[in-house]
Amino acid sequence: MVADGRGGDSGRGGDRGRGHGAASDGAVGGGRPGAKASRPAVAEDPLVPVSWEVALDLVAGKLAALRAEHGPGSVAVFGGGGLTNEKAYALGKFARTVLQTPNIDYNGRFCMSSAAAAANRALGADRGLPFPLADVGGADVVLLLGSNLAETMPPAVQHLTGAREAGRRGRGGLVVVDPRVSATAKLTDDGAGVHLQPVPGTDMVVLLGLLHVILAEGLADRAYLAERVTGFDDVARSVAAWWPERAETVCGVPAEELRRVARLLAVAAPANGGRGAYVLTGRGVEQSAQGTATVTAAINIALALGLVGREGSGYGAVTGQGNGQGGREHGQKSDQLPGYRKIDDPAAREYVAGVWGVTPESLPGPGKPAVQLLQSLGARPRPATASSGTAPGGTAPGTMSPGPGAREPGRAETRPRALLVHGSNLIVSAPNADSVADRLRSLDLLVVCDFVPSETARLADVVLPVTQWAEEEGTMTSLEGRIIRRRRATDAPGEARSELWILAELARRLGTPGQTVPGSVRFPTDPAEVFDELALASRGGVADYSGLSHARLDADEASGGPGLFWPVPAAPVPTPGSVVGGSSGHPGTPRMFLDGFPTPDGRARMIAVDHHGPSDDVRPGAPLYLVTGRVLQHYQSGAQTHRVTELERLVPEPYVEIHPVLGFRIGVPDGARARLTTGRGFVEATARWTDAVRPDTVFMPFHWSGVGSVNRVTTDATDPISGMPEFKVCAVEVAPVPDGLPPGTAPGRAPGTRPESAPTLEETPA
Repeated sequence: MVADGRGGDSGRGGDRGRGHGAASDGAVGGGRPGAKASRPAVAEDPLVPVSWEVALDLVAGKLAALRAEHGPGSVAVFGGGGLTNEKAYALGKFARTVLQTPNIDYNGRFCMSSAAAAANRALGADRGLPFPLADVGGADVVLLLGSNLAETMPPAVQHLTGAREAGRRGRGGLVVVDPRVSATAKLTDDGAGVHLQPVPGTDMVVLLGLLHVILAEGLADRAYLAERVTGFDDVARSVAAWWPERAETVCGVPAEELRRVARLLAVAAPANGGRGAYVLTGRGVEQSAQGTATVTAAINIALALGLVGREGSGYGAVTGQGNGQGGREHGQKSDQLPGYRKIDDPAAREYVAGVWGVTPESLPGPGKPAVQLLQSLGARPRPATASSGTAPGGTAPGTMSPGPGAREPGRAETRPRALLVHGSNLIVSAPNADSVADRLRSLDLLVVCDFVPSETARLADVVLPVTQWAEEEGTMTSLEGRIIRRRRATDAPGEARSELWILAELARRLGTPGQTVPGSVRFPTDPAEVFDELALASRGGVADYSGLSHARLDADEASGGPGLFWPVPAAPVPTPGSVVGGSSGHPGTPRMFLDGFPTPDGRARMIAVDHHGPSDDVRPGAPLYLVTGRVLQHYQSGAQTHRVTELERLVPEPYVEIHPVLGFRIGVPDGARARLTTGRGFVEATARWTDAVRPDTVFMPFHWSGVGSVNRVTTDATDPISGMPEFKVCAVEVAPVPDGLPPGTAPGRAPGTRPESAPTLEETPA
């Protein structure tokens, strides 16, 4: 059998390697449904090979029975940012037309959701980089917040060379904001730039202090603000309270360093004769309970300096997963329809329903974002509350069109009893992961589609082997909004199948209740045909692909073209004999916002925000900050990279970085075992002494499972707007592990159990 591609920030990568142990059949675990409450982290019952017919009949039969007894809301879907655009689109369509459930989200909620929410409300559109990545190389200054590009995206480092050279010439530089001296932070050495090392969780204070200096010293682009921006006055009043000396007392960055960086940015701005400046955000500032607000503060700086919508300058978010951009544009998110349309927009519902061949009323309303969806899993009843089931931004499911999966006021919430997982390893990638594992064990049915076995797949009732990147056709969308063709390089082993085929087979067995006429809802298995339907469904949306097709993408590549960046709308009115998405047409939009913003008045919006700090801040009993991240040798939850001998040899086990001063003070020598305890439980790892971390901070990468899986102790507190969990910072106690104590064993407590005072997901408000 083949199982899931793990996700740490989550899921399969666009450059994933081939899985081992592929076999021809799906696999069904015997005798597990109904007895999951006592199931261990990895199921004891072996998965046994069965035919596709048997596996799909079992899945369809169980889903149909649950829907009949408990309603459509009893079924949930969890997708992945590594799926092709075609598969992401088909999965969203399947959830809403076949299952008719609002319960769909994906692991991109752990990755890009805060940046997406901030960009949508400030600029009117979320495209990670609204400009080609190569443009960054021409700027004098690049402000990089919370991103370790040198280890997580090494090819992108070449585009930082221009800013680094400008720094050495004394006219700019690379500015890295990170509490660690990461490999990327070291790129600022030798005069190439500036490394700001704030207290974890205070990145927003750095940004508020920078904007205060820009405004106080008259460095803003007033003409740009008057012509292209609203909300400036409110923001100016709000940052007046964050003069550099006050900011220093909170974030720890010296006031003069804040002034220096603000002036570097201003001098590089086009309005002041500079070659350009970019403000870029990454997961380090976005994976926070105030992630949307922090990205908003970054956008405010870019707008104040007149950077956005000017060639050679701008704001952008560095997307993490292989198809992190395209994966969120066409229906995997709980509140979206294809083309980045909102699911509670009546016009959007009517249009997409027409493309799909269903009635608008049959489509469910918005669902829950990922963390809340995971919290809701399982058969145990949960009383309805005013907040349960509320989507990010405060939109309650069914507010405008409840759909068949919505909950009636005053009635207990329908909890998902079945979960279909596509390309995510939740047991390693989700926050407060032990509680997530508990919820997965309580399901009546867990189905995992992937191509390598993961911890989540080994817990599943049914594992369906699917094709991977080198075995399939399709498209993906880069962090800069460029649509890229993926081509099959080799045949899939055995009888592995694409998700397109699996979804079509399940749809055939389950039917489509909301269809307007029999047979109106189709699930093609040819990726080119699926893309044509995706393009039509996206027409008129923010992420408009309607002028594209596989044929046009192939022709552009064959001719050495520059690539096609969305939006790429089709001709407004097709003429006789024309082909929508043909070989010619709209050239695409490499650089967005040059002529205005896709907002009602065509202006960008500055929005006042303020700092509130981490949800789980340091305190007696947990006096240190825990920050998490990646290493160069491993990807996400390691489902693929742990199978590569050379990579595993280089970094074979989890570790925790500890400053030597802290290590000496708490009695954890270099190379010794350390235990990290938070309000969710504890993990263990080998201590590495290094001055790359602050003395008040420890760092752990998240690529491992078991006792060294750091996401077992990260907090599942979420951003109130984006639903992003606060992976990147929480309070922790660090202590030595007594000699002779078996790994994972705490004195007086069974291995892996949580402290008695720690809340479970059942006790934590959604």
